[in-house]
Amino acid sequence: MKLDAKTPSGPLSSKWSRYKEECNLVNPANKRKFSVIVVGTGLAGASAAASLGELGYNVTCFCYQDSSRRAHSIAAQGGINAAKNYPNDGDSVQRLFNDTIKGGDYRAREANVYRLAEVSNAIIDQSVAQGVPFAREYGGLLANRSFGGAQVSRTFYARGQTGQQLLIGAYQALSRQVAKGKVKVHARTEMLDLVLVNGEAKGIVVRDMVSGKISSHAADAVVLATGGYGNAFYLSTMARGCNAMAIWRSHKRGAGFANPCYTQIHPTCIPVSGEYQSKLTLMSESLRNDGRVWVPKAKGDKRAPGQIPESERDYYLETRYPSFGNLAPRDVTSRAAKLVCDEGRGVGPSGLGVYLDFEESIGRLGRKTIEERYGNLFEMYERITGEDAYEAPMRIFPAIHYTMGGLWVDYNLMSTIPGLFVLGEANFSDHGANRLGASALMQGLADGYFVLPYTIANYFGSSRKFVPGTDAAEFKAAEQAVSEHLKRLLSIQGSRTPTSFHRELGKLLWENCGMARSEQSLKTAIKKIAVIREEFWKNLKVTGGAGELNQTLEHANRVSDYMELAELICQDALERKESCGGHFRVEYQTEDHEAKRDDENFSHVAVWEYKGKDKAPVRHIEPLQYEVVTMSQRSYK
Repeated sequence: MKLDAKTPSGPLSSKWSRYKEECNLVNPANKRKFSVIVVGTGLAGASAAASLGELGYNVTCFCYQDSSRRAHSIAAQGGINAAKNYPNDGDSVQRLFNDTIKGGDYRAREANVYRLAEVSNAIIDQSVAQGVPFAREYGGLLANRSFGGAQVSRTFYARGQTGQQLLIGAYQALSRQVAKGKVKVHARTEMLDLVLVNGEAKGIVVRDMVSGKISSHAADAVVLATGGYGNAFYLSTMARGCNAMAIWRSHKRGAGFANPCYTQIHPTCIPVSGEYQSKLTLMSESLRNDGRVWVPKAKGDKRAPGQIPESERDYYLETRYPSFGNLAPRDVTSRAAKLVCDEGRGVGPSGLGVYLDFEESIGRLGRKTIEERYGNLFEMYERITGEDAYEAPMRIFPAIHYTMGGLWVDYNLMSTIPGLFVLGEANFSDHGANRLGASALMQGLADGYFVLPYTIANYFGSSRKFVPGTDAAEFKAAEQAVSEHLKRLLSIQGSRTPTSFHRELGKLLWENCGMARSEQSLKTAIKKIAVIREEFWKNLKVTGGAGELNQTLEHANRVSDYMELAELICQDALERKESCGGHFRVEYQTEDHEAKRDDENFSHVAVWEYKGKDKAPVRHIEPLQYEVVTMSQRSYK
């Protein structure tokens, strides 16, 4: 496997401009001769499909939801970053770049991150032009608030529904192209395999989730915008339907998988309440602008929060990280919560929780202001917990939220398979070992609206146009492999449901490769995953058939991928003998329990190559070379 980042030469600040000036182009009259498959209709997928359709390409779009509008991007709450510097507090493209590189613990590719910061402002202009109802100040200017890991206010927001409003904007643009006939959307359709012809991505195999029909689709290029793999952990803040099938099946076809152990733990989630739960709920990071995080100073203090006086409260983030306080980055904040809970100072029935308290801000700003900023979030919290956060503190605890790892891509967002482009959370490129809050929406829209239209034209302009028919041998072989896999799942007829296996696997991952990992825990997990996987293929029970609506079969198919992906996550964590960002190896930490990097041996991207069933994957590296940034020990104190 050859890893060539294809980073343009020249100064960092002019790389993207130079790329756009020198890349290959496709004549407007020729664009209609090219076809593109886009898998996923979240912010990255919808913006990409809409942009390519507007340019004149013929786009076929696939999503497993019943509507493109129901992609998981809709769940994003807090905001989207951009370096507009409207508050005049010192922000700039360079500062956004610096914060993102530092937030990722110096484990991201410098050129990609700078490009992200550079195009961030255009995203806001695009969204406003679409009518996205961003919050505004009294005078009419767009409002900003702060998010973790930054000392400026650069986050644009639409109350607590930013992802929903941005997705509606992208969906409007997508729908316009559908009406013009440039984009065709296949809803309730799931990608099951990638098809390669002469080593290039030329199509996909899909299953109609209503009829069960297997079919193939061919194109000049394939774009994956299918999100992350956090649901491998079973309990996460991701929608239940989110899965890793598209990227994992592409990995098994030859796409390198980069940094799978980089998983993000979000510190502001509603705690687990019981074994019956199938997912967790996020409380936006934006709440930490006005909420203060604390636990009792005394171990085992079970008094109600209102009965604990100020002198007996530990506002540990404000004490431990005075420069950033409650807005320290997610990985740092999550580990701090785990630390106080491990000390026996956690709150709630399980002891796995900390308080997020709005008493001071309500007294300072008034309840009306807090309602205007976070009203829908407070309502959501009350509906789930039955508790009024205006009267008593919220209880929160870290949970799996995002994955920084993903398919490896070069500067063009193309994977190691020619013609396979990967956008948004599905790729690895921009966030290193930890994503800063409000940067996921930024990356998804940057990739779809402003990067892919150039890079896919560069690919088309430099490659021979060839689209095989779906009756080609490669498509028939892929369809046959997919059908046989589904038949195997149906034929086992054991006694355990896919959900029971998924829950067992996820709990094992969380306990051994979650907020803290060790050599012993990772080796234990790898051994136990093999045992669970063996039982899965002997004792799985899937009811119904393949030629019908069958959600049990869908889930079993996804869990079969998690059984393999989970092992790679642990293997990658085991090989990376350092702590960085969300990857915290307990053997490698500073005296005050912060992540301790090993820049001499691990300043690289780890890229895994699939070698076949029952064969060990091969680990490749892409060295990370910084032209502008000086690596240092992260400090938010």
